[in-house]
Amino acid sequence: MKKFFQEIKADIKFKSAGPGQKLTESVGEKAPKEKPNQPAIWQPRQGPTNEAQMAAAAALARLEQKQPRARGPTSQDFIRNQVRKELQAEATVSGSSEASGTNMVPKPKEEDSAHLAVPGVYFTCPFTGTILRKDQRDTQIKEAILSHFSTDPVAASIMKIHTFNKDRDKVKLGVDTIAKYLDNIHLHPEEEKYRKIKLQNKVFQERINCLEGTHEFFEAIGFQKALLPVPDQEDPEEFYVLSEAALVQPESLERHKEQLLCAEPVRATLARQRRIFRPSPLGSQFDLPSDFFNLTAEEAKREQRLRSEAVERLSMLRTKAMREKEEQREMRKYTYTLLRVRLPDGCLLQGTFYARERVAALYSFVREALQSDWLPFELLASGGQKLSEDENLAFNECGLVPSALLTFSWDTAVLEDIKAAGVKPDSSILKPELLLAIEKLS
Repeated sequence: MKKFFQEIKADIKFKSAGPGQKLTESVGEKAPKEKPNQPAIWQPRQGPTNEAQMAAAAALARLEQKQPRARGPTSQDFIRNQVRKELQAEATVSGSSEASGTNMVPKPKEEDSAHLAVPGVYFTCPFTGTILRKDQRDTQIKEAILSHFSTDPVAASIMKIHTFNKDRDKVKLGVDTIAKYLDNIHLHPEEEKYRKIKLQNKVFQERINCLEGTHEFFEAIGFQKALLPVPDQEDPEEFYVLSEAALVQPESLERHKEQLLCAEPVRATLARQRRIFRPSPLGSQFDLPSDFFNLTAEEAKREQRLRSEAVERLSMLRTKAMREKEEQREMRKYTYTLLRVRLPDGCLLQGTFYARERVAALYSFVREALQSDWLPFELLASGGQKLSEDENLAFNECGLVPSALLTFSWDTAVLEDIKAAGVKPDSSILKPELLLAIEKLS
């Protein structure tokens, strides 16, 4: 029994001695050899002491106390943006999206508009001269045309035909048909059949009745509705019949026909929103509003289709004609562009243009702002590319969309004449009233 317990003790001692240790060797002889390796094995696994943990906690506390002061004003912007996001999220969850849009959206928009190069895209009403937003222009023009009926119903009905109907092909077909009716009356004044127009006639229904403003036009030039009998038919039908008063003035019908044929749709003109900025190194940086990038549902579908086609094009070779077609499609991507011109004194002249407008429009815009608008000058794009006023190129064809910075340069051929006229090449050349409204570009 005693021998059994001795064997158990020896076995326990063997296992506790560690790897490679013999029972005949003393612990003192082995310890010096293994001691250098023990710290490398066990020291990284030891946790920090209580004193080290307390020191680390104190250091973190001091760092947290200093951190808000180090952020400065940017922390306020972060907090304000975070609060705004949370309020908008709460409004969306609670279902009060209309209230949120009314109360929350305008404030950030006004707040951010100070940093935008232009607040948006605006238009000028051709009737009243008022400045309109993009979503207001059609409504304002329609109201102005309708109010014009009380003073000149013929002109108002012509404007309504050309403006209210968007399909230009249908408008042209309907206008040509009306002109044919009036030509028949003018060429055959004695023929009674030409002075009557059957409203249920197939041609009238398909070409004229489907257009807004056509009935107002017929009534304004002297036609009146009447129920007339139809041969071989029991019930009468409705006709437009030219009155006797209009028949005795055939020249007025001819004049109204010419007005109808020559008229164009009434459109609000794009407001240039001219601004003058002091010299700034930020002239080439543009912060554009969403109006420059908004896509309609139809445009969004087209963009998606173009992306799908782009994936297919990667797997096929393209001809020169195919590449040119793609470039033309890319040029039509933007509707508006914001252009700046750096003047000789460093000031920046800014304006809004249609992307399809010609370079000559920019030359006219710059010339209107000069004291001496007769002096010849040149406009240079990035890389020194000269934009000729005589070239019939659009801004999107020159790569000047959705924004670009150009440089004003005097025509070197007449530079001596410019100096002789008393104009310093590097001085301010703007009209004095424009310099009074000069701004700082932020």
